[in-house]
Amino acid sequence: MITEAPDYHFCGQALSAAECMLIQDLTRRYGRLSRHVLAQTVCELLGWQRPNGNLKAAECRILLEQMQDEGWIHLPALRAGRPRGRRTGTSAIPVPLSEMPTALAALQPIKLQRVETPAQRQLWRDLIAQHHYLGHKVPFGAHLRYLIQGTPHPDAMHSPLVLGCLQFSSPAWRMRARDTWIGWDDAIRARRLQQVICNSRFLILPQVQVKNLASHVLALALRTVTRDWEAVYGLRPYLVETLVDTARFTGHCYQAANWIDVGLTTGRGRQDRQHALHDAHPKRIFLYPLTPNAQQKLRQST
Repeated sequence: MITEAPDYHFCGQALSAAECMLIQDLTRRYGRLSRHVLAQTVCELLGWQRPNGNLKAAECRILLEQMQDEGWIHLPALRAGRPRGRRTGTSAIPVPLSEMPTALAALQPIKLQRVETPAQRQLWRDLIAQHHYLGHKVPFGAHLRYLIQGTPHPDAMHSPLVLGCLQFSSPAWRMRARDTWIGWDDAIRARRLQQVICNSRFLILPQVQVKNLASHVLALALRTVTRDWEAVYGLRPYLVETLVDTARFTGHCYQAANWIDVGLTTGRGRQDRQHALHDAHPKRIFLYPLTPNAQQKLRQST
């Protein structure tokens, strides 16, 4: 076990030696607790909360696992159950799309149903697992999910048609092109990062061939998630980001919806702590301001 406190950061803030020692002591004394409960306990003691008062337990667990990887602490073994942050096995539920219209007007009004019930969560997971190239992964941190629904013809005896899925979640900690566009240094990014969100999943089901549907949904989604994110997490987002794998997609729907192309990522992911994946698989970064003067607001130091 390392005795000298190493250099750790949590949500952009450097941990003091006393905080590192406290975490080490907690994991030593309460090693029979689950990793989730340990993360909650650390958050409670150190005051790591979101603006709405909820604990940052998911982010804390990532920190604890990093500390274990580097030998600072020892965590209890993972317990049986669905792994967080990894692909989960699901089987898709068939969706009745045999009478799918091909004109956008025939599906109006398009609605976004926030995923809240067990049945909605299962349907969302199954559709993403079967039809999205990244599959279903439990996201770390804050997130909201939606089912994209179209309204069938009034004479049709159907429930709303499920057209696809959306997910908004916590943003990337560091992306050079985004940070340059905003004008961030490390200190301001640490203070303002929570006012950026990420469109981390966007799926229109393959059997849905409706012109202009994707850009229409994006415009509706930005209005909806701005309101919902503030209601759920107590913080108004100023900017939304997304990453497009240009080996698979053109990003045309984001361009058509007036998102801003700011460049490419370096190809690293959240868990590439050793920079081993630099330039391995870069993606194009698109941004959309959710408020006037978003750059200026995100550069404010207080």
